[in-house]
Amino acid sequence: KSRKTAAPAADSSPKRGADKHQDEATSKKLCVKAAKEHRIPKDLNKVLEHRVMETVLDLSYVKLSVVEMTCSGNADSEGIVSKSVSSHSDLIPGVYEGGLKIWECTFDLMDYFSEAEIEFTNKTVLDLGCGAGLLGIVALRGKADRVHFQDYNSTVIDEITLPNVVANCINEGRRVGNGKDRKASKPPSKKPRKAEGSPDMLNRCRFFSGEWSQVTQLLLSSNKPLSKYDIILTSETIYNPDYYSALHDTLAQLLDKNGCVYLASKVHYFGVGGGIYLFEKFIEEKNVFRTSMVKTIDQGLQRCIMEITFK
Repeated sequence: KSRKTAAPAADSSPKRGADKHQDEATSKKLCVKAAKEHRIPKDLNKVLEHRVMETVLDLSYVKLSVVEMTCSGNADSEGIVSKSVSSHSDLIPGVYEGGLKIWECTFDLMDYFSEAEIEFTNKTVLDLGCGAGLLGIVALRGKADRVHFQDYNSTVIDEITLPNVVANCINEGRRVGNGKDRKASKPPSKKPRKAEGSPDMLNRCRFFSGEWSQVTQLLLSSNKPLSKYDIILTSETIYNPDYYSALHDTLAQLLDKNGCVYLASKVHYFGVGGGIYLFEKFIEEKNVFRTSMVKTIDQGLQRCIMEITFK
């Protein structure tokens, strides 16, 4: 209950916010949405200025309704906030890919980290399709060596992910509990938070926006040497089968040969067409990875956690 109270965006399924004609028009943009690295501002107080934070499982996250007010009109460069609000849509393919919301499979994966005692210490981690960035933040608190955050929309990185990471770096010492501890989560804090520092944690982070293949290209062609990721975390990113090839290629190019992907998904996404078993079949046909269903959640719409490693 406390989780849903703190994160009302944990909806059951993305709402299809565009008709077929718009889908066809915007899907073309998906392939060319350029990748961009977002620099961490030196003045961290600017990052948290005018932000109202709430908490769930001892993690802070930006209150979305405040973002919607401050980014009304075309205040964000992509205009995705106003488009999402005006169309009553959580998903506009090729334009806005759902990163403003916190989807429920994110919490499934966080629970699994605790249950399976997933070890992040000294690991390099990618939070792919990060949205609020909660998965990467858990890895960061778990003493990961490096954590990179990626979302399709630059607005999501600037307005949601980066503020969330900064806010959570302030309280470095607190650990994230599992589902049993949710009732003990602190009530939402309504006061803007000041950045009082944990710059060391932020030094381990990088932030990227853009389509997956473009971000992959940026990472691999960067002047900075890139060691591939030990762990890639991704939640509710397989709702659209049109994206499976790009996602598969990204995992194949960025995962270390001994690395592991943890993917959380619903069994089926009504109205969009994707789902865990469809993606599993896609992976099998590619014959690059082996998959294992490590957890199934039967409450409400069935959800799964899949572990993916190289063959």
